[in-house]
Amino acid sequence: MSHVEVHDLTADTVVRMYEKHLDALIRVRAEQRELHDGGMRAQLDDIEAELTYLRLRESTPRTVVEVGSLHGWSTTWILRALRDNGFGRLATFDIVDGARRDVPAGLADGRWTFVRGDVRDTVGAVPGDIDYLFVDAAHTARFARWYLAELFTRLRPGTPVSVHDVFHHARPLPFSEGAVVLKWLADQGITSFTAARAAAADVYERITRTRVRLGIAEPVHRGTANPMIFFRTR
Repeated sequence: MSHVEVHDLTADTVVRMYEKHLDALIRVRAEQRELHDGGMRAQLDDIEAELTYLRLRESTPRTVVEVGSLHGWSTTWILRALRDNGFGRLATFDIVDGARRDVPAGLADGRWTFVRGDVRDTVGAVPGDIDYLFVDAAHTARFARWYLAELFTRLRPGTPVSVHDVFHHARPLPFSEGAVVLKWLADQGITSFTAARAAAADVYERITRTRVRLGIAEPVHRGTANPMIFFRTR
């Protein structure tokens, strides 16, 4: 199967990614289920977590930056993608260190750096060569304006980005992080992709049917909102 161009995510390309990486995804879902059953709290719903893993497999980044990790659920999905790619490192920034306690050592060793503190204070530790940016931290307009100015301006054109908690509703609340990010995207002429039930029900249903067909519909985490957006910078 030909390479999927992840800068142009569509329901069709997502389906092809699921088919291409199915065996690996089955294994990763089982690993994540073991963590979840063992007590790790999940922040990402299954589809957006799987899309994060699949997109990382396709984009093969060497340097991933994660802003916000909490208990480490997204961190472990990212680290498994880097492991399965065979290379790449993750730098995580958060004010709490639950992820540092909960992420399995064997998964973290050699591929993970955790920086505790407000990223606005530790921004000097952010790598300069970001190949993938994942944002799931303070969901305020003020913080969004900060990272758009301080982090997005560091990104090379075409860098994949994920921002969580944008589409819990058909439209983000006024003056929220999501509203600020979507306005920035519109100003930049950048189109985002989402599998959020509230904003893209047809995409959500298409992916759900695909997961049923491929035999991976059993929930790992029972959330179904999938409010994350995916895009590439210009």
